[in-house]
Amino acid sequence: MVKLHTNYGIITLELDAEKAPATVKNFLEYVNSGFYYKTLFHRVIDGFVIQGGGYNYSLGTVSMSSIAKMAPKSPNAPIKNEAANGLKNDKYTIAMARSSAPHSATSQFFINLKDNDSLNYTVADKQGYGYCVFGKVVAGTEVVDAISKVQTGNRYGLENVPLEDVVLKKAEEVQ
Repeated sequence: MVKLHTNYGIITLELDAEKAPATVKNFLEYVNSGFYYKTLFHRVIDGFVIQGGGYNYSLGTVSMSSIAKMAPKSPNAPIKNEAANGLKNDKYTIAMARSSAPHSATSQFFINLKDNDSLNYTVADKQGYGYCVFGKVVAGTEVVDAISKVQTGNRYGLENVPLEDVVLKKAEEVQ
């Protein structure tokens, strides 16, 4: 179990180490090292996903929030994509974000806001590899829903960036 403490409330995750062992290990390494401390949910698409885990939150800014000073974090090496594990990108599941390369996930993750069948594994090629689900939200769905409703815009080369900070203040492993 992991608790994500955000400025909108707490999201509690149950991770599935049986079906996604390498992905859970990777995520917990980031959690336990403090990597997610004061990072941003930098991509919010209502009815699709909320995404975080890759950009620092800069303290002390007011106008345009920290977006103007949003800086990418330096993640660990990419991991093998375990999307063929049978878990689906259903509403309130957590999955690893990645580039178009199937095995490129590092620190960024997203929480599905609906059943996103198009993100599921279908075949082991670039188009069908999918996004690895490694857990689900077991408490705090109202927090996820509140984050999904923030106003967003296109800023600094990124789309769907919240116009007011959505901060992951800390992530902690709990029993």
